[in-house]
Amino acid sequence: MAWRRPPGAGVGARGALALLALTLCARGARGRALEWYSAVVSTEYVDPQTNRTVWSVSESGRFGDSSPKEGAQGLVGVPRAADRDPEGCAPDTSFLVPAPGGRGTAPWVALVARGGCTFKDKVLLAAQRNASAVVLYNEERHGNLTASMSHAGTGNIVVIMVSYPKGREILDLVQKGIPVKMTIGVGTRHVQEFIGGQSVVFVAIAFITMMIISLAWLIFYYIQRFLYTGSQFGSQSHRKETKKVIGQLPLHTVKHGEKGIDVDAENCAVCIENFKVKDVIRILPCKHIFHRICIDPWLLDHRTCPMCKLDVIKALGYWGELEDEQELPTPESTPGSVLAANLSITLEDDDRSDGSNLPSSSTNESVPQCDATFKEDAGENTALLETGRSDPQRGGPVC
Repeated sequence: MAWRRPPGAGVGARGALALLALTLCARGARGRALEWYSAVVSTEYVDPQTNRTVWSVSESGRFGDSSPKEGAQGLVGVPRAADRDPEGCAPDTSFLVPAPGGRGTAPWVALVARGGCTFKDKVLLAAQRNASAVVLYNEERHGNLTASMSHAGTGNIVVIMVSYPKGREILDLVQKGIPVKMTIGVGTRHVQEFIGGQSVVFVAIAFITMMIISLAWLIFYYIQRFLYTGSQFGSQSHRKETKKVIGQLPLHTVKHGEKGIDVDAENCAVCIENFKVKDVIRILPCKHIFHRICIDPWLLDHRTCPMCKLDVIKALGYWGELEDEQELPTPESTPGSVLAANLSITLEDDDRSDGSNLPSSSTNESVPQCDATFKEDAGENTALLETGRSDPQRGGPVC
């Protein structure tokens, strides 16, 4: 029988998982949520070589944290190359806006690079130059990514960030003197949740609790498995010793026409089937007989005779644990006696007739002696059986 985990063994692990889930879903477990909007950026300019209008639109921008979420448009202006301040951080930075009639005739959008100073400084400087919006392009190492911008205190000016490739594309056109019109629109709303410090503590406690419960259950499981393996090993060793002892019991093969066994009437008390010719039977010390294939498994489990409850192992001379037992010496056979292994089930008719012709006085005197000898042998639990034959030379029964 294989060892099975008790039904409640996994309750601890499942309970810990449930605790973790409740902690994560509990009210107040969530931290603050970061909300930001993407920006739709469209550009329009006339290609001087083909004299065709090039128009592009993409949702590649991101509104600043403090920027109003609204649209803006205008011609793109960049810091002059002579100022060598592409970040737009110097107080005297001037902007180049390639447009007929100058920058005062139409709203314009400042395009500056990230870095050099804070976002707030860049926005305030562009606002002082009457820019209607500020577009920052990210650093080259960030590729096509944008980032959040914190610029509190800049008023109602629209501020967005675009990727480095998009910003450099527009910057090159403006530096070549090509007017570029930019239109900024509000894109998709994004919400990103963060776990607060209190939630982190709850999750950590739940995780540690789950690990402790799981470790305790694992230790308990392996202790139980170790104990069960040890008991199974001892039980198997004990069964091997018992099987060896059972093998010492005499066997007999039922023969055709054998007297003393009524094949049609007598049966095995274990399988409740009649004995048949050539059946191998086992003879117990109590003289009860059974099929060998029936009584051997029974004795391995019970050690007792199914009919009279005699302890067969003790009757063979083994006491206590089989590992420490010593078999009692078996008396030598006498000319008038025979061991149970070679015992015929019944006496021959000729032996009975010989016993009946003996003098009555000798018979009366010999019977008590035989009974006494049988009782003594049974008390010593030996496998020696005495026959009822008479010794012709001595003129009396041999016990």
